[in-house]
Amino acid sequence: MIPVELQVIGSSLRAIAEEMGAVLVRSAFSSNIKERRDCSTALFDRAGRMIVQAEHIPVHLGAMPEAVAAVMARGPAPHEVWVLNDPYTGGTHLPDITLVSSTDLGFAVSRAHHADVGGIEPASLPAFSTVLAEEGLVIPPTRLDDDVVELIASSSRNPDERRGDLRAQLAAHRLAERRSAELVLRRGRVRVERAMDELHAYSERRVRAGIAALPDGRYTAVDVVEAVDGDLAIRVAVVVSGDGLAIDFTGTAPQHRGNLNCPLAVTRSACFFVVRVLTDPDVPASSGAFEPVTVRAPAGSLVNARPPAAVVAGNTETSSRITDVVLAAFGQAVDVPAMGQGTMNNTTLGTETWTYYETLGGGQGASRDADGPSAVHVAMSNALNTPVEALELAYPLRVERYELRKGSGGAGARRGGDGVVREIRALEPCRLSVLGDRRRHAPAGARGGEPGARGRTLVNGEEIPGKDTRQLAAGDLVRTETPGGGGYGPPERSG
Repeated sequence: MIPVELQVIGSSLRAIAEEMGAVLVRSAFSSNIKERRDCSTALFDRAGRMIVQAEHIPVHLGAMPEAVAAVMARGPAPHEVWVLNDPYTGGTHLPDITLVSSTDLGFAVSRAHHADVGGIEPASLPAFSTVLAEEGLVIPPTRLDDDVVELIASSSRNPDERRGDLRAQLAAHRLAERRSAELVLRRGRVRVERAMDELHAYSERRVRAGIAALPDGRYTAVDVVEAVDGDLAIRVAVVVSGDGLAIDFTGTAPQHRGNLNCPLAVTRSACFFVVRVLTDPDVPASSGAFEPVTVRAPAGSLVNARPPAAVVAGNTETSSRITDVVLAAFGQAVDVPAMGQGTMNNTTLGTETWTYYETLGGGQGASRDADGPSAVHVAMSNALNTPVEALELAYPLRVERYELRKGSGGAGARRGGDGVVREIRALEPCRLSVLGDRRRHAPAGARGGEPGARGRTLVNGEEIPGKDTRQLAAGDLVRTETPGGGGYGPPERSG
């Protein structure tokens, strides 16, 4: 195919995925989607290969193909829309609801984090869940119709918001169907499908070239994720051989009785993210980019959990630690930045009638060439914050402080980025759940750089555990201090 024509068709496909995301964000009811943009959209071909993904949430990247495969196995008919959130059949965690619909070119997919899907705590992110059912409604791949919409809505603490967000996702899928049909009419089905094959192969070639530039060898690392009852080890061995690589988690802790477990799809997402940023960050986001990568994880381990294990924090906290430990292993072969904050600082407040959820940015690690950025979402999260005005308009909450946590970045020849301080006062009684990490272990520096500051969460000035659920009274103040990034290189010493 002529390169110019390939670029034109590729740009058209990417534009469809991006426009799906724009429709979803603009149409959504919840602040989590319309303000924080905690959602992703993608297009797949008829074989179930991801061809283009909008630049949204990295943790969704590796799990979307498994969702499409799960739907394809059930023989979807043309124009049907299917829904799922089951982490063991292509989902990530239960609040992430995925829709899959057929188009003239294959499948359109959207995944959006819904602010509540039931469960034992508001916002469906309980700190102390032990089985999946405690985290909310579990939806295996199911044809989406009005009855299923009502089932999802009635299982939520805010049914109208669920209906609105699901309709926003449906609007994105209807747009994808129209735009795909228009592209086929304009360019011809055969030419577009040939272009999709080429785009998939092109991504694979670029990543293979990036891997081939890495030194062959076996590189290992270990890190821990902070459970309520102690640290859980994640061990990894990365083997680079020619233009392919294998990532093996043998030796990682067994799946936990809490909710820090990852389904394998989430583990793959974290690994794919690292490979992409180290080999070719600008490669088109298609599943072809991950053909050279094999991920192995023992069944029943923390990074390949088996049902009915709880997983809600695995998607956010353990995925962040997987990113850190795989980067650390690669750091034995190539130059990598210091560790970033390594947590999403999940904070939820709510009652039986409203739910608020957000993740908070922190410091990114410094690199050889630059200081680390401050107050950003790091690695597996690419969401925004909830603007103060939107938060206070929608919820009985007041933001009393939102500023940089100055000096929290690690010192070094290049300084780590600073975290943030955010204080929220509850204006009526509500439940608080916190799922944060890097509270006991600071983000490490690199090449002699110093670690960033650990994170903290306080209620009325008293520090609470990184994983906690409790009742708040009207007037209680929640303060989150997010971690800083590690420094790079030995700091200069005066005198």
